[in-house]
Amino acid sequence: MDLYFSPLACSMATRVALYEAGAEANYLEVDPPTKKVLNDGTDFRTVNPIGLVPTLRTDEGVVLTENAAILQYVADRFPQSGLGAAAGIERTRLHQWLCFIGTELHKGLFIPVLDRKAPQETKAYALEKNLSRLDYLDNYLKGRDFLLDHFSVADAYLVTVINWTMATPPIELAKWPNVKAYYERLRQRPSVAKAIAEEFELYKAELARKKAAA
Repeated sequence: MDLYFSPLACSMATRVALYEAGAEANYLEVDPPTKKVLNDGTDFRTVNPIGLVPTLRTDEGVVLTENAAILQYVADRFPQSGLGAAAGIERTRLHQWLCFIGTELHKGLFIPVLDRKAPQETKAYALEKNLSRLDYLDNYLKGRDFLLDHFSVADAYLVTVINWTMATPPIELAKWPNVKAYYERLRQRPSVAKAIAEEFELYKAELARKKAAA
């Protein structure tokens, strides 16, 4: 399968999940400004017209988009990994957390704060409105190792999003000690540590390319 990604973007969650599952994949880096696939110079929009990562092409040639859908596909494709949840209430709780991370944290909180073109008023509004989501998460994680009763694709997504606090000074993890402890604990997990280390190096290379082109 082929995973189209950009370094340290939300696509890193799928990399974590694939590493956790011990699955083989081709990792195809997409340059965010140009939408070019760096491996071969092709236009990524011929694969995903919206131009967003992650995008996954399965071994059967099916193209999947949207982070939550791709993560659930990986969990179902590799059931031995334990990344998913059994049908019933546990599966529903997995969906619940994937939706919460995607809407309340990823899009609601972090995207406005990370957007360099967003007005300061927009960033301030996003912080005022959505920091309470971290309060909720901090309370939930008290005494818990994972979002479910085991490491799942929801944790792969959450640790990816929390990792963005490195680039968002207004969101200081020390204010949410249970979230901070969760993040620090999961960063030691081999699949997470490997993904962050590899994508950080690719991100530094991306910054170097931008500097050279300026």
